[in-house]
Amino acid sequence: MIQSMTGFGRGEAASSVQEGASFRMQVEIKSVNHRYGEVVVRMPKALLVLEERVRRLVSAKLQRGRVDVFISFEEVGSKAANVQVDYELAKAYFQAGQELATQLGLPQTLTVEQLLRYPDIIRVTEAQEDAENRWPVLQEALEAALAQLLAMRRQEGCNLQEDFARRIALLRERLQTVEARAPQVACEYQEKLLLKLRELLAAAGTAPDESRVLQEAALFADRIGIVEEIVRFRSHLDQFSTTLSVPEPVGRKLDFLLQELNREANTMASKANDFELGKIVVEMKSELEKMREQVQNVE
Repeated sequence: MIQSMTGFGRGEAASSVQEGASFRMQVEIKSVNHRYGEVVVRMPKALLVLEERVRRLVSAKLQRGRVDVFISFEEVGSKAANVQVDYELAKAYFQAGQELATQLGLPQTLTVEQLLRYPDIIRVTEAQEDAENRWPVLQEALEAALAQLLAMRRQEGCNLQEDFARRIALLRERLQTVEARAPQVACEYQEKLLLKLRELLAAAGTAPDESRVLQEAALFADRIGIVEEIVRFRSHLDQFSTTLSVPEPVGRKLDFLLQELNREANTMASKANDFELGKIVVEMKSELEKMREQVQNVE
């Protein structure tokens, strides 16, 4: 079953509450058609160390198309804090207090509570969450977004496959008409040639050489014969139809087969030298062009 390269998915996951703090990850992924596979990731600086893992996970699921991944996270609740004590500074304050009390003849009354009021002895900073600890939550959100995107791409692929099936059936029908019409072209040419010769020779008072007329008609029939082109066109069409059911990216192969089908159609039109056949082939080429436009979006 073919897949489209167009899709969108969104996933969200949250960490478990630990010591009153947690966080939530949000991931959005969109993909559009592209000749090759390209993954563009936009994420907070604090998570950049995880970018390569994100790329690998996305590339394992999506082989073709331009994929844009948007990652954001938000803290929920209060963060854990780090409390740091500058012991050297505290000792300096305490010693300075003792020296001052000795010089002034006062009792030493500097307590721990008083020391804590001095600047820079206590520093409180928010704990920096390790990016590695965030990966399981990010992976959960990313996989949820990918699942949505893949479901959308598969649904679009089903729609494309149905459209291809209708156009393939129409092409087979037109090809049968071409196959039935092709032998008549040589017969009609023979009749026209014989009629023209009879008119010319009647004016000259002689009869046409029937064997010569048949020889000319045979040469013409060989020159305009499109049996080989019809066989190859049908073969390419069968391959195209079979390839639609292959469980892997087939967009490039389908595009190649359409090029070959168009080549055979052009040859049929140039060799047939017949208005009716030319008109049918033009209709076939029109369907092939529509299919080619659709194939550009197949993974």
